[in-house]
Amino acid sequence: MNIPNLSGLSGKQIRNIAAGALAGILVLSYWPLKSVPTGSRGVVTQFGAIKGVEQEGLAFVPPWQRLSIFSIRAEEASIENADGSTADTQPVKVSMTVRYSIATDRVAEVYEKYSHDGNLASYVQTAAAEVFKAVTARYTAPDLISKRSQVSNDISAALRQKLALYGASVINIDMRNFSFGDSYMKAINEKVTQEQLRLGAENKLKTVEAEQKQKVAIAEAEAKALSAKADGEAYANLTVAKAQAEALRVQNAALAQNKDVLELRRIEVEQTRANRWDGVLPTAVYGSAPIPFLNSGKQ
Repeated sequence: MNIPNLSGLSGKQIRNIAAGALAGILVLSYWPLKSVPTGSRGVVTQFGAIKGVEQEGLAFVPPWQRLSIFSIRAEEASIENADGSTADTQPVKVSMTVRYSIATDRVAEVYEKYSHDGNLASYVQTAAAEVFKAVTARYTAPDLISKRSQVSNDISAALRQKLALYGASVINIDMRNFSFGDSYMKAINEKVTQEQLRLGAENKLKTVEAEQKQKVAIAEAEAKALSAKADGEAYANLTVAKAQAEALRVQNAALAQNKDVLELRRIEVEQTRANRWDGVLPTAVYGSAPIPFLNSGKQ
């Protein structure tokens, strides 16, 4: 950078240069056109009093006023290991992250009362800790576990209501590391283990009972099948016997009604035997043996 040599200038020229530089500095310092960046608002104050809020973009601010940039972007506040106590006096802790932003219609109020730049992290942390204590005190330790979603909803609703007092809108709450004291956690783990063992035993018993029922069902089905088979065979035998008896009855009835037919059959048999006789008398005649018919007629 070359520094101009002022040794050859007159006093008047030097004064003019100094006056010009001073005027430039004053113009830059009190230039009335200001810029408000995206995601922000410009709070205009005059001697400490709020005169208005400028939107994003170019803003005209007179030299006697001041423009403060105020963020309305989403901010984040972390709460680590907030303490609480349940209705049955069990200590409980939680860590959470709260995302929030300043309501645009309450920028001037927040600027005046709480923050000149839109950062309410300290207020959010305090409010979250208070809300957590108030909500957990309404639940017993078992309810905090079994009704986790309801507890989370209660905390969110209470925190939204509380932060609304500071002009902040809650975007979302991320709860994490929800835990009880070591002794209670140990008791919970033991209870869970016992419950798992009990459920395992019940499932095994149900399996055995199911197998026994299946065996009984199979045995009953086989017994019914055998019974049906035996009934069928007995019925078939009875049917055959009835049919045979009926046939004999019919046959006997027919024979009883046709004695002449039997006599004719007997004569036909005797005639057949006579025709087959060779004329030789038997050497021995038994008492029950029939005597052959002798035809004494001449041929």
